Amino acid sequence: MNKGTPKHIHPMKTLVLISRILLGLIFLVFGLNGFLHFIPAPMPTGVAGQFFGALFVSHYLTAIFALQLVAGVLLLANRFIVLALAILAPILVNIALFHACMAPAGYAPAVIAVALWSVLFYRERAAFSPLWVAKGIA
Repeated sequence: MNKGTPKHIHPMKTLVLISRILLGLIFLVFGLNGFLHFIPAPMPTGVAGQFFGALFVSHYLTAIFALQLVAGVLLLANRFIVLALAILAPILVNIALFHACMAPAGYAPAVIAVALWSVLFYRERAAFSPLWVAKGIA
């Protein structure tokens, strides 16, 4: 076999690479957008608008956008992937719940982001395994 010929590339490695890059780009772009406002979006109406307004007025969104930005950079740099996944987990839960409870029309990007996160989580599941260990009462 020629040493310059790559061996068979496992499809899971390709899926993980694509998921990491796409998820990193999603959160890099939306994290930056939170500060630079280059993607115009109308304010939601109804309860979703009230909720979003409260997050905006309280500056809570600043922290969320900063965390999205950090996680996106970590994913794209392929460094501290487990930390990036841990940062994104509660953010994705809140995004999914927001769309499920208040703004169901825009759920597709949330589903895509959760699916990409799930691929990476599956790859890194061993790092999260201590979370599933029940401690006995001492």
